[in-house]
Amino acid sequence: MPRYCFCLQVRPERMAEYAERHRAVWPEMRQALRETGWRNYSLFLRDDGLLIGYVEADDLAAAQAAMAGTEVNARWQAEMAEFFTGLDGRPPDEGFLLLTEVFHLPDNERESA
Repeated sequence: MPRYCFCLQVRPERMAEYAERHRAVWPEMRQALRETGWRNYSLFLRDDGLLIGYVEADDLAAAQAAMAGTEVNARWQAEMAEFFTGLDGRPPDEGFLLLTEVFHLPDNERESA
C-alpha cells in the first residue's frame, strides 16, 4: 500500500491545545477516515510546532476527495484551521506539504550476508 508523509506548521502557542484535541478525535471523524481509505494514520508534533503526518492509502488524492465530501470533515477542518500557519485560506487537509520518500526498510526484507 502506498505511504504518504506530509508536514504542516502548528502555531507554537496552540500546540498543547492541538495535542489535546487529538487525544479526543471525534468517533465520527475516526470512522469517516477509515471509510474513505485512510489507513495507519499517525501525526507527530515537534516542540517547535512542526507537524509530520504519515498515512497509507491506495490513492491519497481519492481519499482526500472522499473526506472532503463528508460533513464531519468540514466541521473538523474548520475547527483545526486556526491551529496552523501558512495555509493561505486553505483547510489543513488541503494545505499540507507532501514529502518525498527517499528510503524504506520493508518488514519482509531479508538480510543478506
